[in-house]
Amino acid sequence: MTPPGARGLYDLTRAELGEALGDEPGYRVDQLWEGMYAQMRSLEELTNVPKGLRQRLADAYPNTLRPTTQSVSDNGDTLKVLWELADGATVETVLMHYPQQGGRTTVCVSSQAGCAMGCSFCATGQAGFERHLSTGEMVEQVIGAHRIGRSRSGSGSTSSGSTNSGSTISGNRVSGNRVSNIVFMGMGEPMANFDPTWEAVRRLHDDVGIGARHITISTVGLVPGIRRLAEADLPVNLAVSLHAADDDLRNELVPINRRWPLEVLMEACEQYFSATRRRISFEWALISDVNDRFEDADRLVPLARRLSAHVNLIPLNPTPGYEVRGSSRNRVHAFARRLTDAGVNVTIRDTRGSDIDAACGQLRAGHEATAVRAPRRLS
Repeated sequence: MTPPGARGLYDLTRAELGEALGDEPGYRVDQLWEGMYAQMRSLEELTNVPKGLRQRLADAYPNTLRPTTQSVSDNGDTLKVLWELADGATVETVLMHYPQQGGRTTVCVSSQAGCAMGCSFCATGQAGFERHLSTGEMVEQVIGAHRIGRSRSGSGSTSSGSTNSGSTISGNRVSGNRVSNIVFMGMGEPMANFDPTWEAVRRLHDDVGIGARHITISTVGLVPGIRRLAEADLPVNLAVSLHAADDDLRNELVPINRRWPLEVLMEACEQYFSATRRRISFEWALISDVNDRFEDADRLVPLARRLSAHVNLIPLNPTPGYEVRGSSRNRVHAFARRLTDAGVNVTIRDTRGSDIDAACGQLRAGHEATAVRAPRRLS
């Protein structure tokens, strides 16, 4: 295992990789960088690089992520991976293939081990905050998920398998298609780890080749991060985990709202929209008898209209140890119709991988769950 604090290969900048190669010809940097990022290949697969050099790099900069649990669901179109990091912390990544949407393949990336935001309904919040992830650990999630998906594509096998010692996988297949979309919506709060997250965005954009329109950063409402995103040189997408449209309820569901209440948050979102002209998404996890009333929808309407925002309704997946329940199917569709009738653009998110604990934090929470009370309903 890599010693705690050690840097992995994907933590190196291009210049640092050149320094690590020493007296090797300059074109070796190009071969390695192109192979690692644009081709998304492992060192072992880069056979145009001498074996001895590959081994030297592998010894000096071992992989910082080791898959310990892998599960496949949704007829093979959803892959969930629990990674163990060098210091023993664990994070999750989800790869989702959408064959009905032109073969789009999305990877959901974690930015922190655990989370300090304390949202009352979130599975990740059970474990609290451990640490920020490095740029390399975020990039390696995308590369690693792609490789596992590629290795499983078309296998047709239903038996358990392994890509690393100690890792297990179940299910039929996962798309081997190239990753087309990245969402920083996994464990953690990306805006609280802004600089490493933004460097990961740059690597994925510049070197892997994912366009800015296909990269989304999610936040529960860290206003300074949203303002920095508005001033950034890549117009990536912004998703705001809203979940309530009045300060009283949002203070309970999303405690950071006490620091940056809704009006301050909306002003920051307006700054982002003005600078990028990118439509903002409001994420709304529908919790039974908490935020799924018509009154809640009616409070959301003016906020969505103010920013021409798109609303993503998320039927909450069940989580071990939680009293909270997702809204019924009928309530979800009634809530959506209420918004649509008021002129708001709405999508009901596909609940991928509920049978494999694919909501963020749930794979780990299944091993570490403790009871968490449901939020009280505020009138």
